[in-house]
Amino acid sequence: MGRGSSGLRRLVHEIAKFGAVGGAGLLVNLLVFNLVRHTTDLQVVRASVIATVVAIVSNYIGFRYFTYRDRDKSGRTKELTLFLLFSAVGLVIENGVLYVATYGFGWDSPLESNVFKFLGIGIATLFRFWSYRTWVFKALPAPELVASAEEILAQAERGPRSKQRVS
Repeated sequence: MGRGSSGLRRLVHEIAKFGAVGGAGLLVNLLVFNLVRHTTDLQVVRASVIATVVAIVSNYIGFRYFTYRDRDKSGRTKELTLFLLFSAVGLVIENGVLYVATYGFGWDSPLESNVFKFLGIGIATLFRFWSYRTWVFKALPAPELVASAEEILAQAERGPRSKQRVS
């Protein structure tokens, strides 16, 4: 197998780990949503926003310490800031779908709310996966690249190579 299959294998592994954390976050999100919706008088989208925020906190812990534990850990403040920024965009996507279904079409039964909450989570998840892996949890350089860079540095330390003159 070549380098391409190794990269594909790493991506599949990353997607599986992202999915495991995301699945747990989905359960947290839906459980909190339904709990808040059925035990309070909050409007459906407000209950959903609360549930999304709880899931975001849960997901950050899962992503940082499970899915992306081998990624660059320097700059945690920047990482957390970007995570919260992209999570907020995901929150708007997720709850925007629910908002349109509820207030645009009047689909607000418990079943309809859960269906559109789930749909919104799915759409937002695609955005979150791309943004988290691209901007938040950046990959460390591949070992091959590190070895190549170290070799270049070692050659530079040995000094310039003698130039051969062409006659």
